[in-house]
Amino acid sequence: MSESITATRAEPGVAPTVGPPMAPSERMLVIIPAFNEAGRVHGVVEDVRGALPWADVLVVDDGSGDRTGAEALAAGARVLRLPVNLGYGAALQAGYKYAVRHHYDLLGQIDADGQHLAEHFLPLLAHLGEHDVDVVIGSRFLDRDGHYQPARARKLGMALFGSIASAVTRQHVSDPTSGFQVMRRSVAEFFCSEVYPTDYPDADILILLHRSGFRIGEVGVKMRPPSAKSMHSGHRSLYYVYKMSLSILVTLLRRGADRRS
Repeated sequence: MSESITATRAEPGVAPTVGPPMAPSERMLVIIPAFNEAGRVHGVVEDVRGALPWADVLVVDDGSGDRTGAEALAAGARVLRLPVNLGYGAALQAGYKYAVRHHYDLLGQIDADGQHLAEHFLPLLAHLGEHDVDVVIGSRFLDRDGHYQPARARKLGMALFGSIASAVTRQHVSDPTSGFQVMRRSVAEFFCSEVYPTDYPDADILILLHRSGFRIGEVGVKMRPPSAKSMHSGHRSLYYVYKMSLSILVTLLRRGADRRS
């Protein structure tokens, strides 16, 4: 299998106009991990349902103490409630397991804070269907238009781990922390069987996917600044650098798993 990340750039400032790229027979689930996102999650669910009216939407309520689950239900989503807050990665893995158990062919994931625009699912899905890839990442930096300006500490961390992921995979990785993705069922099955991080599934997961024979694509997208405090902000930035460095080292020391074995 050849090793390359394929990339598609969107025209700056122009909304995607790609139509639904696959046959209705392919069932899709959009996973939205959410923790205390009342006041935002309703709008995110409506945005996804408007962009992908044929897809099912699952909000994984990660032990929220507010009305996150109730708002998601009112917006038309299915809700999977976790009894306690387990972390962003754990909520995603719960969604993957739900998708595999219910035989979905395609999966999308989008954050619940409103920074991702669901209309960009269409070019991501088109890229997945037109190229020999298994995962497509929505990158806020691929177009290099400067529309997204993260805090300095986070920007440095993203650049560091993007460079490491690019060097290890011998592919350009422009946005290793993006939670806006689409993937095939085989990737979700892999994540169900592998040890998956409970907090930050970022560059380490991209390296793991590469070493396991999966192909990754990127598509340029627009994102809004997050309305809530980033999980990589403040003193958590130092922990993130330490944890991600250790996770990447462990991933590199592991023997690559063959998804077809």
